[in-house]
Amino acid sequence: MRIAIAGFQHESHSFAPFPADLDSFRSPGGFPPLTRGEDVFAAIAGTRLPIAGAAELLRDAGAEVVPIVYAMAMPSAPLTRDAYETITGWIVEDAARAGPLQGLYLDLHGAMMAEHESDGEGALLRRLRERLGNVPIAASLDLHANVTPAMADRADVLTAYRTYPHIDMKETGARAAALLLRRIAQHRPWARTHRAIDFLIPITAQCTLVPPMRDLYGLRDRIETETGALELSLTLGFPYCDFAGCGPAVTAYAESPEVAQEAAERLAAAFISRRAEMRQAILSPEEAVAHCLAHASCDGPPIILADTQDNPGGGGHGDTTGLLQALVAGGVAGAVVGVLNDAEAARAAHEAGIGATLDLALGGRSDGAPLAARFRVLALGSGRFTCEGPMTRGTRAELGPMALLETDGVQVAVASRKMQAYDRAMFRHLGLTPERTPVLALKSSVHFRADFQPIAKEVLVVAAPGPVVADPASLPFRNLRAGLALRP
Repeated sequence: MRIAIAGFQHESHSFAPFPADLDSFRSPGGFPPLTRGEDVFAAIAGTRLPIAGAAELLRDAGAEVVPIVYAMAMPSAPLTRDAYETITGWIVEDAARAGPLQGLYLDLHGAMMAEHESDGEGALLRRLRERLGNVPIAASLDLHANVTPAMADRADVLTAYRTYPHIDMKETGARAAALLLRRIAQHRPWARTHRAIDFLIPITAQCTLVPPMRDLYGLRDRIETETGALELSLTLGFPYCDFAGCGPAVTAYAESPEVAQEAAERLAAAFISRRAEMRQAILSPEEAVAHCLAHASCDGPPIILADTQDNPGGGGHGDTTGLLQALVAGGVAGAVVGVLNDAEAARAAHEAGIGATLDLALGGRSDGAPLAARFRVLALGSGRFTCEGPMTRGTRAELGPMALLETDGVQVAVASRKMQAYDRAMFRHLGLTPERTPVLALKSSVHFRADFQPIAKEVLVVAAPGPVVADPASLPFRNLRAGLALRP
């Protein structure tokens, strides 16, 4: 049995400052670079990526696994036409040439847009269907996917992560591969129901560690078991995609249309009934600073500040300085901010050396608001390290030259490429001990919780400047479907 595998991952933010070009996929920082053919196996080895889980399960089942492409870029504005067409062309043409195939597994995000394709995954699946005909296709998706009817209609089965932070990526890829094998053995498609939910949910309210999402994903498990559905996916949507398919959805698969519809409608009804709970307290930078001054402990455990609106994992550039400036102005000595994306500052620190002082305009490339100050170089790093936390364990980071800088008692971990702060290894690489830090200001919305929440004294979500706005209703949408509410 020959089964092809491919990965094409991008979370697109319609209002972010910079698009994803081919170089964004060639150097994605914390993930494997753009890879084709047999080299895909080496790129994904030892990681917790969905495609790694799928490849392992398929091999264990005795399938001949044919690697096509792995492509992932950090979230940003939508893909350039060239990037989308190049990578899509490789996947479609290489899969067509790899035949005869009994199946195709895809590691997708579900919220990919391009300059000319608002539904990136739907268009990819359409082109694959045109070339491969009825070859069974299974795809794993991110929990933040905007699942459209075009995606549901063109894939045999879609299955999404069930955790945020995404600690089940590899398991989801394996589940998609197992469903693909089951579909191949059955020789006919399953019944399917796709149900869109007509309101957007802020990213910070999508965390599955706390109610209501923790309860709703537990209910998902029970409904799937009670109804006998083969797969029941609840996707929460990425609320920064300005197109008609944006928003949460429920997608169910079963042997009969009646079972698929019952499972989808039960979960959708329960989800809608909890909509009033889908909010979270957000602090201003000044409020967060005042709280830290009153409650931080010198040797930790740290108060964690989530700099949610500059989250590189949601389309931020990882370089705004609003929260950093508030910590400096407030005199929060011992606070650490990271990871800030500024290749020029990192290069200057390496040229100057440890112990040197530098006058820098740090960060602010994306919004024109850097922090101009005198910094001391405390530590330097290559930016090469292996993640150790529960979400990305085994992933080899390549962030370029890194530096730990200090001004007025506040330290900043600086990298040459953006990466969301979801692993303590990013700070250990520069000699820091996160567990003993009074305050950690992390450029992340929720993913940091997987590795940092266990060491936190408390977690505060802060709305400092950045494009990943805490309230998506404030964005200038133009292309959403009629009737879609911008808040729960």
